[in-house]
Amino acid sequence: MEDRNQPFAIYSRKSKFTGKGESIGNQIELCKQYIITHYGESFADSALIFEDEGFSGGNLERPQFQQMMKEAKKKKISAIVCYRLDRISRNIGDFANLIGELNHLEISFISIKEQFDTSSPMGRAMMYIASVFSQLERETIAERIRDNMHELSKSGRWLGGNTPTGYQSERVTSVTIDGKQKKAYKLKRIPQEAKLVKRIYEKFLETGSLTQTETYLIQNGYKTKQGRLFSRFAIKAILSNPVYMIADQEAYQYLKEKKVELFADPADFKGIHGIIAYNRTLQKQGKAHEMKEMEEWIVAIGKHEGLIPGAEWVSVQRQLERNKSKNYRRPRSNVALLSGILVCGNCNHYMRPKLSGRYNDRGEQIYSYLCSMKEKSRMKCCAIKNADGNLLDRLVIEELKKISEDKREFTRQLEEGRKLLKEEKQDYEQDVSRLEEELSQTEKEIDGLVTSIKVAGGTAAYDYIVRQIDELHKKKEQILTQIEVCKETAMGKELTDLEFDLLKDTLSNFEKTVEFMDVEQKRAAIRILVKRVVWDGDTVHLYLSGSKEPPCDSSK
Repeated sequence: MEDRNQPFAIYSRKSKFTGKGESIGNQIELCKQYIITHYGESFADSALIFEDEGFSGGNLERPQFQQMMKEAKKKKISAIVCYRLDRISRNIGDFANLIGELNHLEISFISIKEQFDTSSPMGRAMMYIASVFSQLERETIAERIRDNMHELSKSGRWLGGNTPTGYQSERVTSVTIDGKQKKAYKLKRIPQEAKLVKRIYEKFLETGSLTQTETYLIQNGYKTKQGRLFSRFAIKAILSNPVYMIADQEAYQYLKEKKVELFADPADFKGIHGIIAYNRTLQKQGKAHEMKEMEEWIVAIGKHEGLIPGAEWVSVQRQLERNKSKNYRRPRSNVALLSGILVCGNCNHYMRPKLSGRYNDRGEQIYSYLCSMKEKSRMKCCAIKNADGNLLDRLVIEELKKISEDKREFTRQLEEGRKLLKEEKQDYEQDVSRLEEELSQTEKEIDGLVTSIKVAGGTAAYDYIVRQIDELHKKKEQILTQIEVCKETAMGKELTDLEFDLLKDTLSNFEKTVEFMDVEQKRAAIRILVKRVVWDGDTVHLYLSGSKEPPCDSSK
């Protein structure tokens, strides 16, 4: 079929870098050995290599794969060789289209693991069949897990994971239909935490505001299960969690209105137990969990005692929906220079700029710096005087002008600033490496459990394995979020030699050039030269890069 004057193409893919198992290098070497055995060493030596590491097989949008197909369309290759079928695609539709396209281009496709070669009609037929069974196996596993969710929903079990505020997980023993005893879990109320949950609902219904509810909790010293101050995110998670809703008739009507998949009869909503909702979250690669539409939830009545009457819980959801429609606000132009490095000397929290609609005689928009803790606690936890933002920024600029007059000292400060950025970047990169190792181990554990679930069907171990998979998936998403944050932060610490030299030239005449800089340029210059600015209510303290002043407490 193919023109053997053209070279072979070897394609390899791995979702994550691990350095073990079927690594990119191992795949390529195995493909070369196959080519040597069947076609000769010269074809192996001349083979074109295309590698995609860190890409899923869910679709074909991968850079090296796309580059290989460009070469194929130019008919610069005679065959594509891969180690295993799913290295190309896990989607049967994509795979079928690919084989059709390669046939049209008269390019063979060889998968050495399955020993398929599309240069023959039988090879093409067998490859399609293998692809069908591969996808069928994955879909069957997914369907069995969903079926298991249905069975679990009938029992109202708690599957594990982060226990919601107000409850603790309690192990119980239940008797199944076949007479076998299996371990299960349910939620048990913690009276003091349950009282706090009720107060959060009451306060939100009273104020209609997450911000005001947050302020109330901070002012009164309430903490989360982890001992942190409540944030609006944590409050909203509690307010939107159906686990607290008492299964009464109002709850039933709301769930039917939202068209959830409900495993309970109207008569079961007796106003005693709470709700358990399965399949609530959508997991996305590299992102935090997102809530699924309620139509996708699998809902049952739990074994635990509910906390919030159905009508009250529904009222909270309606209010959250109303607030959501008003969430977007057109951002106001921020002219402040010290955001992110200005700290309150009283409580050690960051201070943020608060813009007014007024302008001074210089034509500048008037703004002040406000302590974030003072704002959240409505002055209960901190009452430091606001700083005049326009004046504070001018004072900092004037001090930096004085430093720049001493060229030698100024250059030293710049070098110290650059060194500090590099060290911070390396710290974040080390965190990324550590987290990626942890992610790899977690994925291996998930893969192992998914393999085990195939042989555990109908046994006591099945429910336990499903619960473990769920917990590991949650852990995986948390790790992915941490990796994303660390990578973004590390990028912000990066400064190339060219950028540094340009900045050095510009800042060496800082006292002359600063007046011609725009806000972003001034802000960038300050961040290179200044590590931290502290406002004590009367005086501003400047800590330059390389100074020994202890790092700020970034807790919110």
